[in-house]
Amino acid sequence: MAAIESFDNIYLDLSKESGKSRFAENGLGWKPAGGGEAFTLDSSNIGGAQWSRAARGYEVKILLRSSGVVQLDGFHQEDYERLSKIFKNWYSVNLENKEHSLRGWNWGKAEFSKAELTFNVQNRPAFEIPYSEISNTNLAGRNEIAVEFAGNDGGKSNGHSGTGGKGKKASAGKDQLVEVRFYIPGTTTRKEAEGGEAGSDADEEEKNAVTLFYDTLIEKAEIGETAGDTIATFLDVLHLTPRGRFDIDMYDASFRLRGKTYDYKIQYDAIKKFMVLPKPDDLHFLLCIGLDPPLRQGQTRYPFVVMQFKADEEVTLDLNITEEELNGKYKDKLQSHYEQPLHQVVAYIFKGLANKKVTTPAKDFTTHRQQYGIKCSIKASEGFLYCLEKAFMFVPKPATYISYEQTQSITFSRVGGAVSALSTFDITVHMKNGAGSSQFSNINREDLKALEEFFKLKGLRVKNEIDDDTNLISAALGDDDMASSDEEAVGPKADRGSADEDEESVDEDFQAESESDVAEEYDSNHESDGSGSEESDVDNRVDDEDEDMDDDEGEKRPKKKKKTA
Repeated sequence: MAAIESFDNIYLDLSKESGKSRFAENGLGWKPAGGGEAFTLDSSNIGGAQWSRAARGYEVKILLRSSGVVQLDGFHQEDYERLSKIFKNWYSVNLENKEHSLRGWNWGKAEFSKAELTFNVQNRPAFEIPYSEISNTNLAGRNEIAVEFAGNDGGKSNGHSGTGGKGKKASAGKDQLVEVRFYIPGTTTRKEAEGGEAGSDADEEEKNAVTLFYDTLIEKAEIGETAGDTIATFLDVLHLTPRGRFDIDMYDASFRLRGKTYDYKIQYDAIKKFMVLPKPDDLHFLLCIGLDPPLRQGQTRYPFVVMQFKADEEVTLDLNITEEELNGKYKDKLQSHYEQPLHQVVAYIFKGLANKKVTTPAKDFTTHRQQYGIKCSIKASEGFLYCLEKAFMFVPKPATYISYEQTQSITFSRVGGAVSALSTFDITVHMKNGAGSSQFSNINREDLKALEEFFKLKGLRVKNEIDDDTNLISAALGDDDMASSDEEAVGPKADRGSADEDEESVDEDFQAESESDVAEEYDSNHESDGSGSEESDVDNRVDDEDEDMDDDEGEKRPKKKKKTA
């Protein structure tokens, strides 16, 4: 065999661009075609190799002795014999031909190997998940578990995961899988879960299968406690976003939120903002942590984590760090002992471990009650708006951060037709470059002047539609008053059509009678002597009525009114 074997158009760990792969007796290497960082692997670290169909043709999966996986994709079918000789002669490893299951079933058996989680269907692998790609796992239901994958890194990687960070393979693609859920019913033992024979140890206690899967995956993927010793722990901390109570475990490079249902592991590098905000009730403080990538809970993303602490809650805490670390790595950042309000201690430790600046509300603005938070709402969600030195911040949900640099203009307006329109107003923040707008509603009218002065102090463009409306109303009322005064001076009344005509004209033909027709009828009846029978009385009344009607028609019918021009 030649001293070096080369293959072109090979992709390393789902990398975006292809490269050249070279095999030699002392190891192998890969270099991207467009230039960049090369990858090398020593032959002593090769523990096994598998050949199978893949996305870009055929793939060689190399199992490392250090519990890692390297994937080389893009080979042709005729390369199998050549590669098989390379691995057997140079690395003393058989290139195993492995066929995947193509049935498309979504039920099977999950097995934990040294470097990856394999989902088998009828004893053939349907798919594999390297432990290096798993960032977190949660019990999502009674018999359901969610496995989350590490987020992308902006496409800066060629795709190789190496020995360090997670998620380099997934981040190489344009689209990426972020979560897989498994439904695992029933009970099992740990030996069965790891591929042992069922019933081999009768004394072993059976456990809930999903719980055992969860515990095994945390151990294999090095999630949680295996990240190192905890520096500090805070128990049962109330979180407003995401809602619930979580224990906070703080490590050297990450912190963990442990809840009854969900469990999150967050790297300090993901923290982009850290804010301490006093609540307007003067009883609580809010700690707001901005994350990128955001926290995920199923399909919901949380770019901010909002915690709430009581203002008067004190704590005494000793950090679990050595004197060497305190005087070296954490010098002037952390103290070995804290005895202060709880929200201050949490803020100081986050600041020291994450090396992030703590942001507080701007001193140039306070409400009419001398507080920093403005009570308002976004649509139907009530919360508090804070004016920081460089941005707006609305908490708790939906947590919204708007930088002053991204703000085009701010509009003050009144809610049209609302009952409380005189006592409240709205703020609409328009973003630059047509990025949309955000509206904060139902703000107390007494805070209008202070907000307007603060925005002008920050150099923001402000349009006050409330004053414009007031001026228009005043002008309209002023015009009405002038018109009414002119009418009183000149004297003519407004034209009301036929209403005035009916009111002023008099019907001269109408002659009022002192007694009604009905009275006359009764008078004539009253003058009868009453000696006749009832029938004669009735006849007399009828005759009298006829005579009266003739008289009315001849004498009392009014003439038709003639109108003159």
